[in-house]
Amino acid sequence: MTPGSGHLKYVMVPTRGVHGAALFPGRGSAVDTLHGRQVADPYRWLESADSSATRRWLAERDAEFDREAERWPLRRPLSEHIQDLVHTDLWSAPRHRPGRIFTTVRRAGDEHPRVVALDPDGSGGEQVVFDPVQQDPSGRTTLDSWEPDPTGRLIAVQTSSGGVERGELRVLCVRTGARVGPAVRGVRYSHVAWLPGRESSPAFYYVRRDDKHGTRGVWLRRVACGTEALVHACTAPGTVPGVRVLDGHRLLVTESHGTGHRTDLWIADLDRARPERPRLRPVQVGVEAETEARLGPDGLLYLRTTLDAPLRRVCVADPDEPGVEHWREVVPEDPGATLDAFATCPGPALLVVRTRLGISEARVHGAATGRPLHTVSLPGEGMVTAPETAPDGTVFLGYADVATQQRVLALAPGAREPRPWPPHTDTGAPAPAVRRSVVWCRSADGTEVPVTVFDPPRASAAPGPTILHAYGGFGRPRQFGFSATVLAWLLSGGRYAVAHVRGGGDAGRAWHLRGARRNKPRAVEDLVAAAETLVEQRLCTRPQLCLSGGSAGGLLVLAAAVSRPRVCGSVIASAPLADMVRFEHLGLGRMWTREFGTVSDPEDFTALLSYSPYHRALAPERRSSAQVLPRVLLTGFDGDTRTDAAHPRKMCAALLGTGDGLGRPTALLRYERDVGHGPRAVSRAVALAADAHAFAAHETGLPPR
Repeated sequence: MTPGSGHLKYVMVPTRGVHGAALFPGRGSAVDTLHGRQVADPYRWLESADSSATRRWLAERDAEFDREAERWPLRRPLSEHIQDLVHTDLWSAPRHRPGRIFTTVRRAGDEHPRVVALDPDGSGGEQVVFDPVQQDPSGRTTLDSWEPDPTGRLIAVQTSSGGVERGELRVLCVRTGARVGPAVRGVRYSHVAWLPGRESSPAFYYVRRDDKHGTRGVWLRRVACGTEALVHACTAPGTVPGVRVLDGHRLLVTESHGTGHRTDLWIADLDRARPERPRLRPVQVGVEAETEARLGPDGLLYLRTTLDAPLRRVCVADPDEPGVEHWREVVPEDPGATLDAFATCPGPALLVVRTRLGISEARVHGAATGRPLHTVSLPGEGMVTAPETAPDGTVFLGYADVATQQRVLALAPGAREPRPWPPHTDTGAPAPAVRRSVVWCRSADGTEVPVTVFDPPRASAAPGPTILHAYGGFGRPRQFGFSATVLAWLLSGGRYAVAHVRGGGDAGRAWHLRGARRNKPRAVEDLVAAAETLVEQRLCTRPQLCLSGGSAGGLLVLAAAVSRPRVCGSVIASAPLADMVRFEHLGLGRMWTREFGTVSDPEDFTALLSYSPYHRALAPERRSSAQVLPRVLLTGFDGDTRTDAAHPRKMCAALLGTGDGLGRPTALLRYERDVGHGPRAVSRAVALAADAHAFAAHETGLPPR
């Protein structure tokens, strides 16, 4: 069998347990030959989610998890506490259309947000435009994205069910809720960019893959009849297209090259060509830089970019001469903070949001000179997200911090302090006092790595139960928004820390690349160093330390635990990557070779195998009772189309043969059906979070309060 690589073949050998007993009689183990090296894969059969053997195995894991979870004293209190913390109204930033404001709201007690329309002056109450629970009372359907047309009469809505994140895009009449025209199926988080000035024959641009011909690109779709035209086909395999209409007249098409933080951009004037054939002029093509573009009120194109600025800067160009050679720097990079977002404002001016070790700061700069005009006063030390400018010049942005639930803020033109939106929003009781500090650890190669530590109110000076979180992937910085789970943990007396390891974007593009691809083991070393530093500084003991990470972070914490078993007492790995030899064949792994490398490359293969948690857990020395691994809780979701639930299934099987020296299973698998990697109903999110942190409390010795 050849699963895609000319360097790979495998044969079947008997599958046996740690003491030689057959695990599943009659089944076989795959042995891959990769670049002249044999690599055993005894649990490949668990990649088949629907086989009878996998279903029986999962039933055993379900029973095992239920027995263990009954022993966790904080399971119910944490669930109730988290539920109480999320029992609030949550709004999204508004989108203005003539005579209407569109937004989403999830009322306290609701399972999902719904799209509503408001009168601009706040009168008339809420008109429910779309509610996913009305469509599917089971709660399995999520609202993935939505976009009203320029008139506010129609709205495009995307939904998916069962967590698969690939669903249906349809257009609804805002007034009646009736569907307009045929729906599009198989769409995954598509941008929808409405064509302006088309009241009588509405149309929009969106992105999808043509499964019949394999073409991925940007399409123009006529709403009433469903006819389509391909506007832009992706120029390379593995790219993700995007599309926006910037000012009602300019079309922006983008291609993101996998996860490599490289963007190609083109812009077209919709007034000068037919919408099916816009003249796309290159803004940035073939350049190793990540760039985002917006049009300002002065008609100029503003670009946030990593070109010649690893921490990002803002440049400006004429949209009629948009090429890189015409760019002029307006806001330079800051050597101590990443420039994570910006918005254009009247004046003209720019609202610039930077992140410094997880904490956002916002300033207004002059658009012509880039000179800082004033600092925006934020409610606290938290995270600012998605600033967008309304037609009247007001900038709406999201804000949250560790102790403050997500809220929308409105910054009026010229103002220095944003106000809550909607104006009647109840900001609730004062946030509890959570102390933040930063400690530094020295990684194996001498690199200094920061670790942010949050202490609970009335924290003791003695070592105590601590969760250490890390992500370290795809150049994403760790930002400190609101997590009801983290706050419940802190209010229960636990300590929470975040390691800003390489591979993330906490110190810009260079920090990311130093922990990506063949450098990924450095991220693991950074996490190990962070754990050891917390113990050395007497913030916790090793048994009191639980490593926690999800997705790429789940890979990181598992790799640290199997490479250094005594670094901590327990691990939470949520929907993790684990089999790094097979990751390209599971979920979206084929899109992630710029982040992790590819098994088809000999040097990448050597690096992948060196830290692959699944293979390290299978190594003979790890199967010895003398090598006691930390207790591990894995979570998996059968609708996971990103990392694929085969990863936690196989990892759990590999760990179960190791034992923990106390007669308990080393690994537990909490497995869910009809959900995936992304959003889910509130009650299911609360149950998952409570179980994971009740496990951490039990393993670290956090007492009930």
